[in-house]
Amino acid sequence: MDRLLRFFLNQFVQRGSITFVTANGMTFTCGDGTGEPVRVRLTTKEVARQLLLDPEMSFGEAYTDGTMTVERGSIADLLAIILDQPDVMPRWARLQWWLRYLVRNIQQFNPRGRSRNNVARHYDLDGRLYSLFLDADKQYSCAYFETPDLTLDDAQLAKKRHVAAKLLMEPTHSVLDIGSGWGGLSLYLAEMTGARVTGITLSTEQLLVSKARAEEKNLNRSAKFLLQDYRDTPGPFDRIVSVGMFEHVGVDHYDTFFKRCAELLDRDGVMVLHSIGRSEGPGITNPWIAKYIFPGGYIPALSEVLPAIERAGLLVCDIEILRLHYAETLKAWRERFMARREEAVRLYDERFARMWEFYLASSEMSFRKQNLMNFQIQITRRQGIVPMTRDYIPRGEAKLRGTERKQRPRLQIAGE
Repeated sequence: MDRLLRFFLNQFVQRGSITFVTANGMTFTCGDGTGEPVRVRLTTKEVARQLLLDPEMSFGEAYTDGTMTVERGSIADLLAIILDQPDVMPRWARLQWWLRYLVRNIQQFNPRGRSRNNVARHYDLDGRLYSLFLDADKQYSCAYFETPDLTLDDAQLAKKRHVAAKLLMEPTHSVLDIGSGWGGLSLYLAEMTGARVTGITLSTEQLLVSKARAEEKNLNRSAKFLLQDYRDTPGPFDRIVSVGMFEHVGVDHYDTFFKRCAELLDRDGVMVLHSIGRSEGPGITNPWIAKYIFPGGYIPALSEVLPAIERAGLLVCDIEILRLHYAETLKAWRERFMARREEAVRLYDERFARMWEFYLASSEMSFRKQNLMNFQIQITRRQGIVPMTRDYIPRGEAKLRGTERKQRPRLQIAGE
């Protein structure tokens, strides 16, 4: 088994330097010797067999279970090498990839009840976990690094400002925030623009925090939060925004999503959709991520999204690609999490901490090495709603900066 593993890993790992030590004591090094070397130990014979049978699933499981340990370097260093190979995946795993692709619609089948259960699996975890690594406003999506030296908190504020500028908001507007999370964006829009914002989420934990935050900031009248599916939300709204929620919709539900947005959006309305995307065409969700982190989730290609927008009768006015912004966001999250890792162990256990560490590291390296990105799509129902050139965005951001200085909002989580 060890010789077979060495053969296949030597075929796959062409760049970098990884030394493997098996449970039987065999030691071998793969790669071209460039970069910082990493040393990995496999502590059981079974993990070697699993890596041969299903590497996409078993790699994460082995690290989570502690049957694969990194003795030199970190799991982030190891993943940086693994995800930077000429082949996106090991050749012996391609058949499994195609089988998973054929059944991906089943994995992404997200009717109302299943959507709520999937959300609860991830977002209804102990709220203290997310406070370990997120910014003060608990923005759990890609930040916007206007300059490389921005702090995470400032970059998340810049993201909200950037999205708000694209929405072209006025105090008289009604706004729907689909997937409002812990309420940060909804509260920002309500406070900075005077608009009436409705945030909807499927997470009971996030709903409680959002309502408490609105109460603390005296924004109850201008920002309300509901435990509600977008398919059940009555409209219309002058503005619709969705940040970091579309990844949970599922390919077969894209038509439903955009047709519902078309029904909810006023004839003169503007919508901004912010989502993770893949640059290399349709694919599948990594099986480890689907099982342990985001059940029912999928990162779409623009070629899967734009046709659904067209079929809904909506117009695309602007598309912006944010490339390494999420890599930098995830790096900040990973470093913050590692600095407070022992607190995560006390909240859950060592296995959970290893799982979360793998999740953050693999996500970061997927953006750095495998061309994941974020896209922001600005959408209307008809022509002539947004200006012809994009200079309104920096003007809107400048105006919001002025309002922020006057308001000086203290971004905090309820009870902190």
